[in-house]
Amino acid sequence: MHFKEINEDIVTRDEFSLKRAQEVLSSETIAVIGYGVQGPGQALNMKDNGVEVIIGQRKPSSSWDKALKDGWEEGKDLFEIDEALEKASIIMYLLSDAGQKLLWPKVKPHLTKGKALYFSHGFAITYKDQTDVIPPKDVDVFLVAPKGPGGKVRELFLKGAGVNSSFAIFQDATGKAKERCLSIGIALGSGFLFPTTFKKEVYSDLTGERGILMGAIAGAMEAQYQVLRSHGHSPSEAFNETVEEATQSLYPLIGENGMDWMFANCSTTAQRGAFDWRPKFKKALLPVFEELYQDVESGKETELTLKANSDSNYKKNLEAELKEMSDEEIWRAGKIVRSLRPERQN
Repeated sequence: MHFKEINEDIVTRDEFSLKRAQEVLSSETIAVIGYGVQGPGQALNMKDNGVEVIIGQRKPSSSWDKALKDGWEEGKDLFEIDEALEKASIIMYLLSDAGQKLLWPKVKPHLTKGKALYFSHGFAITYKDQTDVIPPKDVDVFLVAPKGPGGKVRELFLKGAGVNSSFAIFQDATGKAKERCLSIGIALGSGFLFPTTFKKEVYSDLTGERGILMGAIAGAMEAQYQVLRSHGHSPSEAFNETVEEATQSLYPLIGENGMDWMFANCSTTAQRGAFDWRPKFKKALLPVFEELYQDVESGKETELTLKANSDSNYKKNLEAELKEMSDEEIWRAGKIVRSLRPERQN
């Protein structure tokens, strides 16, 4: 499908059917290495769609136990990492970014001619100078990146829907890389697939996570809440006007119908204020986002991420940061407000 209005080639299930994907993958053994965030959803969806999938995981580990709980059977479709790597024709490398760097010396020898290496994030390849992840030239390398967490990938699949995904080909050694890539994208339940590159995927992903998806939105909410509280508004009032109304009323409308629709269907007072303040916020935030993008593009954010994730005290430090956030009044107020939603009272 060619979206002329946005000048982009989109691949849907009409152009690339599940039946075609199953035919392409019928001779493949797909090993999912890493059963953390994306691994379970992608693996279970492909398994349910009739694709031969095996799990490679350390034993013993909590992820090994999770795989058993999800129905994978030791010796049948659940193996320790080396054995899974040996059996695979397509290796789905779904460890954390830091984990991919650490395990790479074990993975690389199993990438023999004609195999494929799959990612759901362009991090390790794009920042190869820092990760040392450099695949052999005689294997296919591609990615499918679902635009949602692994739990949502599974949840929407079970509802008959799907998370949209980007796809990219980094290396086509067999002449079949794109076909293999799209087949996995369809088999794991993507709603549709849109093209990108490894660099663009990771640059947009890191910018988005640090920006409007998490970092910027959390910072903006905390700032507005603080201003309201400093002017005497109660925690309930400040939280409802900052977070609750946004997440429960307005953001879903943006997702369903678009920002323009939401603007057109709110009060005239809200419309006027939003239109007047929108350019002010845009002007204030543009230089911050540009600084963020430059840090991502230069590899500075990668360096910080790898250093932090490799620290032996990472989990302890993370727990302290999460506790600091959860102890802030805005998020403590949020727990109370959520508990008082009507559906929680029934």
